[in-house]
Amino acid sequence: MQDTKPESEESKMSRVIENFLEYVKIDTESAEGSKTTPSTLKQHDLAKLLAEQLQEMGAEEITYDKERCYVYASVPASKGCENAPVLGFIAHMDTSPAVSGAGVKPRIIEDYDGKDIVLIEGSEDTAQVILKVADFPELAGYKGRRLIVTDGTTLLGADDKAGVAEIMTMAEYLLKHPEISHGKIRVGFTPDEEVGAGADYFDVKLFGADFAYTVDGGKLGELEYENFNAAGAKVRIRGRSVHPGEAKDKMRNALLLAQEFQAMLPAAENPMYTCGYEGFYHLDALNGTVEEALADYIIRDHDKEKFEKKKVLFLQIGEFLNQKYGEGTFEITMKDSYYNMKEVIEKHMHLIDNAKEAMQELGIEPVVAPIRGGTDGARLSFMGLPCPNLCTGGQNFHGKYEYACVEDMEKITELLVRIAEKYAK
Repeated sequence: MQDTKPESEESKMSRVIENFLEYVKIDTESAEGSKTTPSTLKQHDLAKLLAEQLQEMGAEEITYDKERCYVYASVPASKGCENAPVLGFIAHMDTSPAVSGAGVKPRIIEDYDGKDIVLIEGSEDTAQVILKVADFPELAGYKGRRLIVTDGTTLLGADDKAGVAEIMTMAEYLLKHPEISHGKIRVGFTPDEEVGAGADYFDVKLFGADFAYTVDGGKLGELEYENFNAAGAKVRIRGRSVHPGEAKDKMRNALLLAQEFQAMLPAAENPMYTCGYEGFYHLDALNGTVEEALADYIIRDHDKEKFEKKKVLFLQIGEFLNQKYGEGTFEITMKDSYYNMKEVIEKHMHLIDNAKEAMQELGIEPVVAPIRGGTDGARLSFMGLPCPNLCTGGQNFHGKYEYACVEDMEKITELLVRIAEKYAK
């Protein structure tokens, strides 16, 4: 079992890791249900820093949207490449509200031994927290490398500050090395991706790229251009509260009706039992009383036809139960969130081919797989900016067991530079 040491003891720090460790300590947790953009004002803390750093490194056309919290900038084309396509790289600044992102204390493990990692030792007052190989078997593959982990009390923030750090480091490197051939590069940083609003106010016209990549994936080599079609649904159940001593034939328990609704959904189409291209219905939250309950669902499928059928079934269950218990007992509101970007990217497969070729040149094995989720790129692709997704080197996102590999983040920074070179031709 291997202990960790504070990041301040790291002996050999690359620029991308310096950036990453600085960014994760800034709390940018977004908030579900917020009516503002950004959903939390603290996201501006990172946005302001990025704008300042871009200015210091000599980037051009810097725009910091102080109202909506978007940051855009340019690395000008190298000499002779002014007519090359404009290529963009995009990452999001916020972290998931699933686990706190406040007070992140990253730890660096030198020469990881491939065994369990103690995040919190544990005491009479504090539960022990261990990142176990038995729970996360892919850990064993990182033996001999450097890992950045949490202190067991917060998430790490590699989703997507690893992507932010890699893009910023790439931009700085290109600006310092004008001899590298590349077209104009645009970089963009968004708020609120984790709550589904990252592309809401993204200015595609101002960004001005012909094509782009989000840098928001996981392990080294991941290359994604397929994602779920997604919808969110709210089911409001109106019950009838009666004293339980006199409830026979009178009470209508909204919480139990919510359970009945859930029981009518296909049991096998639960995210706990699905993988790959399999879609699901996910009960994300349930709150209420006997009188009224509210259930929040997300509906996902890669296949558009199956996605539409899932939504139809969901609504049919509500109709059936309204016939059983009375009209208005179940009220369903549903809204599509994003669609499978494959429909767009298939028309621009050079984005995938060039990324795969760049990976292979750097000794990275490309892993093309569907995203079981979504990225800003999914929506941006349908907004006129074809935008597949690249890896970041992070794992176990949205929780205290999150970690990132130092060597992988360094390699991904090289990958971004290499992809930029591809579009100089």
